[in-house]
Amino acid sequence: MTQTSFSAQVVTLSIDIGGSGIKCALLNAAGEMISERQRIDTPYPCPPERLLTALNELAGGYSGYHRVSVGFPGLIRNGQVKLIPSLTRASKDGLTDPQLVEAWQNFELAKALDTAFKVPVRVANDADIQGSAVIKGVGLELVITLGTGCGSALFNDGTLLPHLELGHGPFRNGQTFEEQLGNAARKEIGNDRWISRVNKAIPALEAFIFFDHLYLGGGNARHLAQVELGPKVTLVENTAGILGGIKIWEL
Repeated sequence: MTQTSFSAQVVTLSIDIGGSGIKCALLNAAGEMISERQRIDTPYPCPPERLLTALNELAGGYSGYHRVSVGFPGLIRNGQVKLIPSLTRASKDGLTDPQLVEAWQNFELAKALDTAFKVPVRVANDADIQGSAVIKGVGLELVITLGTGCGSALFNDGTLLPHLELGHGPFRNGQTFEEQLGNAARKEIGNDRWISRVNKAIPALEAFIFFDHLYLGGGNARHLAQVELGPKVTLVENTAGILGGIKIWEL
C-alpha cells in the first residue's frame, strides 16, 4: 500500500526485528510510545514464513493502529530482500544455512507485509530506521548498530543515502567489521577485547567515510557505556529502533 497522508491522530505499530529479539510498540504522531513495548525472541531457524507468523502473533496484542513500520536486519531494495546475514543462520550465532539463503533471496517482503497487516506498511533496514530517530540532520552522519551483526546507515544533511552493508567491508586480520564486532565474536573474546576492537573500528570507519558524527546503537552498545569514545561519537538507546518507526515515513 502506498498511501502516506495521515492526520495528527495517526497511530503507528513500530516493529524492530533483530537477530536476538523482535520488539514492537504503538507510537503516536509525535513518535512517543503509547503502549508497553513487547518483545519475543527471534525464532531460529527463521525462513520468511516463520518470521511472518511471529510478527502476526506479536502484533495480535495491539489494535487501533493505522500503519506499520518494520525495521529489517538486512538489505532491502524495491521491497525485495537482497541480503540478510542474521536470519539465514540456522541458529542465532550459528553458521549460514544455504537453504535459508535461497528462501530469503529476492523474497518480496514488502508485499508479504502488506498482505499480512492490511494497512499501509513501510519496511526498511533496521539501522536506517534507528538512525532516522537519532541523527541531527547536519553533515555526514554514520550510524552503526552493534548486535548479532554490524548494521549501518548513512545520512547526508538529514537525507537517508542508499543503503550499504558497511559491516561487510574489510576491517582487520582478514575479517570484516561484522566478523570482528558481531555478537559471536564478543562472546568468544570477552567484552574487554571486543571494546578494544570497537575503539579500533571507529578510526577505521572515519578513514574511508569521513563522517562528521558517528552514532553507535544496537543491543551491544550498552557495553560501551563507560568507555571514552571521543567527541564525534554518541551512544544511542536501543529503543531508537522502535522510535524511528515514525521518522521513516518522513524520509
